[in-house]
Amino acid sequence: MPRPAADTPLRIRLLALPETSASALYGLYDVLASVGSVWPALTGEAITVAAPDVAIVGETRTPFAGHLGVPISPQASFADNAPADIVIVSDLAIALDEDPRGRWPAAVAFLQRQFAQGATICSVCSGSVLLADAGLLDGLEATTHWGAVDLFRRFFPQVRLHAERILVPAGSAHRIVTSGGAASWEELALHLIARFVDPAEAVRTAKVFVLGDRSEGQLPFASLGKPRRHEDALIADLQAWIADHYHQPNPVARMAARSGLAERSLSRRFKTATGYAPVDYVQALRIEESKQLLERSRDTVEAIALTVGYEDPAFFRRIFKRRTGTSPARYRQRFQNLGRTGNGAG
Repeated sequence: MPRPAADTPLRIRLLALPETSASALYGLYDVLASVGSVWPALTGEAITVAAPDVAIVGETRTPFAGHLGVPISPQASFADNAPADIVIVSDLAIALDEDPRGRWPAAVAFLQRQFAQGATICSVCSGSVLLADAGLLDGLEATTHWGAVDLFRRFFPQVRLHAERILVPAGSAHRIVTSGGAASWEELALHLIARFVDPAEAVRTAKVFVLGDRSEGQLPFASLGKPRRHEDALIADLQAWIADHYHQPNPVARMAARSGLAERSLSRRFKTATGYAPVDYVQALRIEESKQLLERSRDTVEAIALTVGYEDPAFFRRIFKRRTGTSPARYRQRFQNLGRTGNGAG
């Protein structure tokens, strides 16, 4: 499915029912609605990504209690016939030994209508049961929560189930996407951002919300924070200069020469203004640039080290791991794969 026109927000609708789990519903809402806005606020980096139009849709707009009594207030109803670009059904709290067929006729009709109008239909966890009931998974590969495998075998044998998989795009132009357990909404959100918005925005989103493999802590997700505001014109000039020259040899000595200050005086003044010692600031810029290159290029680690100003690749690897908590190769594996989530998917 093609993306919307540049002047039309991506229209994402999150389908909610009384059986809906609030954790996935509101997690999806927060992450998807943040696209294009949270990263600039956090880092000060200007990006050109349009915010999507995200809304919760229910059978009516009347607020109701979801699973475990969590309040849900739909912003649109099934009767609102405006076509969406993406519709997502989050996980549903249902008895896995009962026949679910025919349980949600209004929701089924809504999904069928949106699919006929061109929407990509997605599910999280047991939300795939609703897609199966709507006939949208007939003959297709799909995944679901491992606990719902027997339910599918009994009531939806026409679905080619792969419950061992986390994410399964399927159908013509991959307009059906199912994801596994309840927490797989994270993988689904990043997949959709990479596919329909921008792969780089998916990487930024993963960093902001610390999504993905967290076994190495938060450092692999961290980025250079928004620069501190200050009134020191000399230091501001040095920051602008070093942004283009951080890769040069002896950058701190060059900054001191440019400023006319002794290195010790420069260090005190620079830290007062920015919160960083000059050498730490240069290293932060170099590591941020190396992360960008690891995410987006196929250059070797050795070539990247040289590009950002480190002649010794071993020293670069040590500095990189100290600042990010992981190796350059592991960092590349994590974020370059994420940036490619949407390739070939639509």
